[in-house]
Amino acid sequence: MNQPKRHTITAALPYTNGSIHIGHLAGVYVPADIYARYLRLTGNDVLFICGSDEHGVPITIKAKAEGVSPQDIVDKYHAIIKKSFEEFGITFDNYSRTSAKIHHDTASEFFTTLNDKGEFIEETTKQLFDEEANQFLADRFVVGTCPKCGNEESYGDQCENCGTSHNATDLINPKSAITGNVPTLKQTKHWFLPLDKHEDFLKEWILKGHKRDWKPNVYGQVKSWIDDGLRPRAVTRDLDWGIPVPAKGGEGKVLYVWFDAPIGYISSTKEWAAREGKDWKPYWKDKNTKLVHFIGKDNIVFHCIIFPAMLKSEGSYILPENVPANEFLNLEGNKLSTSKNWAVWLTEYLQEFPNQQDVLRYVLTANAPETKDNDFTWKDFQARNNNELVAIFGNFINRVVVLTNKYYNGVVPEPSEFNKIDEETLAAVKAYPDVIASSIERYRFREASQELMNLARLGNKYLADEEPWKIIKVDEARTQTIMYVALQIASALATLCEPFLPFTSIKLKNILNVTSSVVETSWNDIKSKNILIPEGHQIGKAELLFSKIEDDTIQKQLDKLEASKKANQIANATVDPQKDTITFEDFTKLDMRVGTILEAEKMPKTKKLLKLKVDTGIDVRTIVSGIAESFTADEVIGKKVTVLVNLAPRALRGVESQGMILMTETLDGKLVFVNPDSSFEIKNGLSIS
Repeated sequence: MNQPKRHTITAALPYTNGSIHIGHLAGVYVPADIYARYLRLTGNDVLFICGSDEHGVPITIKAKAEGVSPQDIVDKYHAIIKKSFEEFGITFDNYSRTSAKIHHDTASEFFTTLNDKGEFIEETTKQLFDEEANQFLADRFVVGTCPKCGNEESYGDQCENCGTSHNATDLINPKSAITGNVPTLKQTKHWFLPLDKHEDFLKEWILKGHKRDWKPNVYGQVKSWIDDGLRPRAVTRDLDWGIPVPAKGGEGKVLYVWFDAPIGYISSTKEWAAREGKDWKPYWKDKNTKLVHFIGKDNIVFHCIIFPAMLKSEGSYILPENVPANEFLNLEGNKLSTSKNWAVWLTEYLQEFPNQQDVLRYVLTANAPETKDNDFTWKDFQARNNNELVAIFGNFINRVVVLTNKYYNGVVPEPSEFNKIDEETLAAVKAYPDVIASSIERYRFREASQELMNLARLGNKYLADEEPWKIIKVDEARTQTIMYVALQIASALATLCEPFLPFTSIKLKNILNVTSSVVETSWNDIKSKNILIPEGHQIGKAELLFSKIEDDTIQKQLDKLEASKKANQIANATVDPQKDTITFEDFTKLDMRVGTILEAEKMPKTKKLLKLKVDTGIDVRTIVSGIAESFTADEVIGKKVTVLVNLAPRALRGVESQGMILMTETLDGKLVFVNPDSSFEIKNGLSIS
């Protein structure tokens, strides 16, 4: 495919209020890195830009919670995030931060340019205000019900359930995230970007211009926004953390984080250019440059409507050619949550799986949430490593290298005559660069990773069909050809795997001894050359590319998640208030006996009810109990239980229940029987089931 020579690639700026987790990696950073690495390998001029977003409201909330300054928070997490990206092999050309002076200057200049051109509307409007905190409630300082999907925990700027962006005043039943109070409305002046002014341009540029080449999830969300009618969007906030509004009347106000953050791509480019002695302007102002934003689906509106409207208003910048946003990645069936510690953190992964960056890169790519939300499970992680990386890719390379050393002391043999299978196999290898490239250029990274694995499968099949370990006993010349062909496949894999498995690529090139410019294979060489690794070339000794991951390693990760779940349940447990006081005489009316469950069966067409036969010591009676979601019928037979025997009988689903079984909940929410042998922490006091 013909492509512009120059590419500017941006990856969403991560908030510096926490570490990076697998959701961030799968949604943004792994696909962006694959794309950047591929473009470099194919001879393009690539600038891959990112940096820390340090002005978001979540940062100030984190600082308040920890009793430190916002600067302390951003300094801490900027260092952690930057180091994690480096260790994981994300090849940013520049990783900056929005607290840097160059960014403050760039964002202020951008705002001033638009303000001087009359591109903003200045309006005094009513905004949510917390009287107790004496503060306007911008963005995540307020929570309430999403007006679109009904999520009761939506933020003031965005609903994380449906991805909708909105204003804090759009929320239903808003509450202050600072004090929990119901806010009032108070007048304040702000600058607004009139998105409605750009509606015709956005319709033409997106709905007509990008209908075919943008991903359906991106195009669909943007179309929905435009179809609903665009409205002016505030670009300033009443906060004390951020870039001061550089205009008269802007005292005590800062630029809205979603105005200043995308400009961070430009300021990061300026920082890179100053360091490298280059001109930054062609990467943002030359129409021959292809600009691509890699983001998650919650950032679509900002990158496809608001930022392009800003760039169009300024007038001298190019617009993005594509915004290949991914959907969300879940973890073990539940939504990833920073606050609930339901995540696989990159820093912890790098410590607990040393030198296995490529395993996670591969699994996140093979299971990428490109068109719908996907689920990461540790069992799948193990299976893909053991059954694909080890058993297919690693197995092929190991057999080739071991046999070459065994038969030829590690020297690439001279081939004899090629038969039809050899020629077809070598021709197939030549086709793979374009096949993989086609998938990458259409942002189908999951598909591309499987095409790479198909090349390893081709190598395994070739060896299995030709059986050099048998042929060498009867035809040494034929064996030389087989091993020569197999080594060409291995050499192709060493190059083509680099975007997906960069650490493996380095390791494999060292094993094949193809790191020097004399024998190193380029992406285009694989398509054009008949010889990738020449006869007479000395390779190294066999070394495992991947190691099998055992069950106990995976179980440790599952146990860690279970511990997080229990800790979160306890931390968020709510204690019911004490019920009305009763007299001692009221209590003495209760006749409670220890009984034994003799029989149990599930009540038909019910979820919760078990029909029990209980020996109370004074009789055997039928009791219907709502415990079927916590216990099976077989589990409860023989259990000692506390029974309220003098409760008036009651018909439940046609069966007369002659008492009640006493139950309670533990702190982790588990339903348990109240009996003389139990010992547990009571959560809400005694309850009757």
